[in-house]
Amino acid sequence: MRRFYSQVKEAPYTRLCSTKNILTVNGQFPGPTLYAQTGDTIIVDVHNRGNQNITIHWYELLSLSLSRHGVKMPRYPWSDGPEFITQCPIKPGGKFSQKIVLSDEEGTLWWHAHSDWSRATVHGAILIYPKNGTNYPFPKPHAEVPLILGEWWKSDIQAVMEEFMENGGDPNNSDAYLINGQPGDLYPCSIPDTFKLTVEYGKTYLVRMINTIMNNILFFSVANHQITVVGTDGSYTKPLKTNYLAISPGQTIDFLLEANQKPNHYYMAARAYNSAKGVPFANTTTTAIIQYKGNNRPSSPPPLPLLPAYNDTNASASFAGSLRSLANKDHPINVPLKISTKLFFTLSINTLPCANNNSCEGPGGNQLSASVNNITLQHTRTDILEAYYRQRNGIYGNDFPKFPTSAFNYTADSLPVELQTPRKASEVRVIKYNSTVELVFQGTNLVAGVDHPMHLHGYNFYVVGWGIGNFDKRKDPKNYNLVDPPLVNTIAVPKNGWAAIRFKADNPGVWFMHCHFERHISWGMGMTFIGTSQANSSPNEVTEIFEDQSNQGRQGDPRNTASIMENRKDIVVKGKNPVTELAEGEKETKDKSNRKNSVEASAEQIKGKEIMQNSNSGKTNKETAY
Repeated sequence: MRRFYSQVKEAPYTRLCSTKNILTVNGQFPGPTLYAQTGDTIIVDVHNRGNQNITIHWYELLSLSLSRHGVKMPRYPWSDGPEFITQCPIKPGGKFSQKIVLSDEEGTLWWHAHSDWSRATVHGAILIYPKNGTNYPFPKPHAEVPLILGEWWKSDIQAVMEEFMENGGDPNNSDAYLINGQPGDLYPCSIPDTFKLTVEYGKTYLVRMINTIMNNILFFSVANHQITVVGTDGSYTKPLKTNYLAISPGQTIDFLLEANQKPNHYYMAARAYNSAKGVPFANTTTTAIIQYKGNNRPSSPPPLPLLPAYNDTNASASFAGSLRSLANKDHPINVPLKISTKLFFTLSINTLPCANNNSCEGPGGNQLSASVNNITLQHTRTDILEAYYRQRNGIYGNDFPKFPTSAFNYTADSLPVELQTPRKASEVRVIKYNSTVELVFQGTNLVAGVDHPMHLHGYNFYVVGWGIGNFDKRKDPKNYNLVDPPLVNTIAVPKNGWAAIRFKADNPGVWFMHCHFERHISWGMGMTFIGTSQANSSPNEVTEIFEDQSNQGRQGDPRNTASIMENRKDIVVKGKNPVTELAEGEKETKDKSNRKNSVEASAEQIKGKEIMQNSNSGKTNKETAY
């Protein structure tokens, strides 16, 4: 078992010629990296010394929640992170110990805040290595490099969220995109701190990329270098040679970079893909530099890579559609072939009447909204997992529709205005234990057709098909890939298109599913599954597995979120709670690093077996050589 200490607090950071306080973990931006091996159990002690509530998804904030993105948390939803879905927020001054259970994940995942918009600065990598005695399914790289794509607002991020939620329109765009916390040479006041990766000619590097961007899919490329994709979302893929990547918010991609070009300096760069017509976006480019080791005279300026056009839907969808699972004897797959539960979910941008007969900044003076199957998520004030466990009635409904309540030509150029108004509700969909599920996501052209990176907590899933236009239930399944589909936790449903996924519901719990565009989830594009622990379970049945989970670390009564289990003795039925308060002496002194400049991780952090023993050591330099 590994244990990490996380202190949530504000810290001053300077970007784009100005300084502001941001919410961080351990004063670091991006946040600290967690190192583990397949099958590990991790305890993360979270102490909230910030000024707002928090939860953490080990994979969002009216309060802050830390979420471990992509960690399936087998039979353990209590520490999953989504606020008021699986846990209540940690209040300022409060503490909570979160248990992270790794099963078969191997590769790169991440953690982030999971309520409001705090994940803009509260996030970090989770690097999961093969078990002892096993190896990567590719030649061992010379070194490994986490590469976190982020963004920066000069304004306070919570003010940005509050403003657009109040005025009913779109949020203000960010002022810069970032690579490992830095904007790069093309932004003002940024050249000295641009992230630089020093490589040695003839060596191969494993780059672990994470997209923490709030509202955009990004295109990424390296000038003059082809890259080889070998993994995504904590699973390996067949090697895919490519000149660019398209990476969605919430997604991770591992790729090999061969230092095989003339020694020089080369830009790597990322910019937004934006498919929504007439919707403003941050049309800027973030850069970092690859510099070859040696006495070479760099060209000035370094060459920039070619990136697809900002509105190239085919480039984005084709890249995602090219990924394939490794699917060999060492890394087998198990795609459900016989389906017991079929679901069809529409994904729409909607409008609602502005409150109090005011005029909002959405279309026609209305308020922008979003929905799944025309239901806009209405958040509860008691978390759904708590209500399910305690059999509390009236918190949520159990009738989320399997199919849209009304069918229409989802991707037509013109659609009736009356279809734009969704229903507000807190409904869940119960799925039986071990059922085999096929879920088709269908994007619609209501208000504005746009891509939707859909993320499912608690399960990884196989993407068996995708296409542009309306899904055809008679023709499209004939072209499904049931041989080597990619195993992921996030899929970008293309603009006015569809994607079909399959998974086995073998992980009991309460699991959130949502679009990973933060503005869409703020507007209500999300829903909740309850996976039962027995095939005949009902949504009101409290099963033994939920008792066991509760014993292992429930957070505390919604009215007193600072307590871990002190006020939960009434629901601890049996066994000893392994999740404890912070160990004596585990104080602020553990956070002495207080990095002045989080430009890059040091070679000591990301090279060799030292990372498994010294995951919290790590110095920061402006230039990293491998």
